[in-house]
This record gives sequence, C-alpha cells and structure tokens, in this order.
Amino acid sequence: MLIRSFGLFWRASEVNWNPGKGIKGEFRLLGRQGTNYPGIQLADFRHQQGIYVLYGNYGAYYVGLTRKQGLGKRLKDHLTDNHAGLWDRFSWFGFCATLKAEKYTGICPLKSLAKLSVGSPSDAIADMEALLIKAVGPMNAADMKFKKASEWVQVERDQTDYYLNKVQAP
Repeated sequence: MLIRSFGLFWRASEVNWNPGKGIKGEFRLLGRQGTNYPGIQLADFRHQQGIYVLYGNYGAYYVGLTRKQGLGKRLKDHLTDNHAGLWDRFSWFGFCATLKAEKYTGICPLKSLAKLSVGSPSDAIADMEALLIKAVGPMNAADMKFKKASEWVQVERDQTDYYLNKVQAP
C-alpha cells in the first residue's frame, strides 16, 4: 500500500523550526502513538516522504509532495517562501514505514523508501479515497481507513521531554 503513516492537522506553532546553532536534534517533527509505557512509540518524521497539505483559515490551502527533500525541509521552506503566513496547520501522508524503536533513543526510525507496491488497484483506490477524506475532512464522509497506515499524533513542544523520557533507555 502507498500510505504507511500519517499525521492530521499538526500545528506549525508546535514545531521548533529554528532551534539555533549547537542544539542538535531539536528540529523534529515528533509524533507519538500511545501515551504510556510499554505501548508508547515516538518517531521523528522530518525525513518522511510522501504528500502533505497546508491549512489556513479557510481550510486546505496548498498540497505538496516530498521526493528528494524530507517533509521537515519542505515545510520549513514554506515558512519563508510565497506561502509564508498563509498556513498554520498541516497534515502529512508518508510512504516510509516506521521501524522498531532504537534501543537508546527510544525513537522509531523510518524505513528507507523502497519501490512502491500499490497492491491491488482496489486497495490503492481506497487509500487515495482515505487520503482525500482525511485531508479535506468533509462532514458527510465516512471515516475511511488506510489499508496499512497508522496515525501518529503530534508531540507538542512542551511535551517533548516528557515523552522522550518515557521511551529512552535508563
């Protein structure tokens, strides 16, 4: 299937876009699944590849994709390009699956982007329908599910240390 992970309506204000020199690892698009150990998982989606949607005051504003650059770089660019100030939230739909968490950081790395296998045409069509429904959010639509994707919730800036401490090895 195409979509392996996704995040809906993340707030741009909750991302530390410019942490400053010497502060390695602070620019992240940190997402989580679950809230408590042992089920909690964290992943950094800065290098995710796929499709994203920017939202402004009146709904979906811009749709883009990531190929060579990661999601984080593409979004960061939109803070200063001709889209600056016109969006404050974003959703993303990633083609890279998450792997098992690294032992010491507790962060799930992303699997490298491989040749895509769309599976059956019926499943690919269903994934595209789910993407559009989740991205646009029409009120009359059924809650469609992706065939193999899992949703990740944005970790807010003031919660970052809290969740990192939950997953890191002692």
